[in-house]
Amino acid sequence: MTTPKAAPKAAAKAKTAKAATAKPAARPKGRSKAEQRAESLELMLDAAEELFSKHGMYGVTLKDVAQKIGVHTSLMHYYFEDKQDLFHQVVRRRAPITIGRRVEAMKRYAEEVGDHPTVEGSLRAFLDTDLNLYIEGGEGWRNYGALGGQLNNTPAWGAAVMWENFDPVVLQLIDLLKKAMPDAAEEDIFWGYHFVTGALTLSLARTGRIDHLSGGLCQSEDFEAIRARMAKFMAGGFLAICESRSAERKASTDG
Repeated sequence: MTTPKAAPKAAAKAKTAKAATAKPAARPKGRSKAEQRAESLELMLDAAEELFSKHGMYGVTLKDVAQKIGVHTSLMHYYFEDKQDLFHQVVRRRAPITIGRRVEAMKRYAEEVGDHPTVEGSLRAFLDTDLNLYIEGGEGWRNYGALGGQLNNTPAWGAAVMWENFDPVVLQLIDLLKKAMPDAAEEDIFWGYHFVTGALTLSLARTGRIDHLSGGLCQSEDFEAIRARMAKFMAGGFLAICESRSAERKASTDG
């Protein structure tokens, strides 16, 4: 028979025995190797994106990227064949996102308006959707926008990348604009887009030029201000060019 004094000792022994036979608590699992590799890759792409956006492809080395994130250059070679491979992976990482959003926005707009799109409406689906990424997406997306500005303005290493990644979405916009201006010459629509993309390229570059010229009244970082104005401004230019040239052709034919 267990005495009252012995009861606590018996309970303690039972507790000890139970603890000895119990399974140890599961430790929280660490990141898998695949997760670690994915995280390392993202860090490298982020660093390269920022450097390329400031210095272009020729102004950056694999060593520069490695030093920025504190790893050995040999690790860069594990992930990338060479600098050009790194550059193309940087471009391709975000391209499907911005392209997909614009494709969907223009498709949705076309479904809403049917056979009666407007120039401004078409441009807003194309431009505003993209600008929203730079407003909402943080510094990474703004670096990507600046890199896109360089790509669009550099024939030596940018043109082929633009053709490969962005031509289909641009041609989708061109089709909308043709429907919005059925009497416009096709060449005038392409010239109009050429001027649009030039203004967008300059805006994405965030050079600070407008900050200086305006004495701080305007800021090149202010994508909200750009979004509020660009599509309407460009629509006015499209209509002015296409309508005036259409009138000139008609006058020439009548004469």
